[in-house]
Amino acid sequence: MNKFWILAVAVSFFSCTQTSKDSSTKTVENEVSEVAQEGVSFGNIQDGDELTSPIVLNMEVSGMIVEPKGAPRAGYGHHHLLINDGAIAEGLIIVADETHIHYGGGQMTDTLNLEPGGYKLTLQFADGMHVSYGEKWAKTIAVTVK
Repeated sequence: MNKFWILAVAVSFFSCTQTSKDSSTKTVENEVSEVAQEGVSFGNIQDGDELTSPIVLNMEVSGMIVEPKGAPRAGYGHHHLLINDGAIAEGLIIVADETHIHYGGGQMTDTLNLEPGGYKLTLQFADGMHVSYGEKWAKTIAVTVK
């Protein structure tokens, strides 16, 4: 009878230990997955898409809150679209011109008229004074306009 109880306790111990390891592994995987999802994205356009002008652009962000331009606040900012340009280094101000479009009103959508051809589109998130949050908060895709 003693051997039965020792065996039952041992099996129970190892079963609980294995469940605990699986549980902690899943928690770490979920945390890594959540961190990897922070950043900006094009909600309706993917890398390699062929588009027809005018283009409706949906801009998304995860891990920050969109607000209009103004005094910088940690964790807040707004989108910028860079046409045929890459990510702006963290800490640099994003200039406003024909190829660096500011969405300082907190816009999350826009309609673009682009001539036929190939384009590199970069969505860049920046603070209330247009200071870039850097490459982590940028997404670049290549599209073709017919």
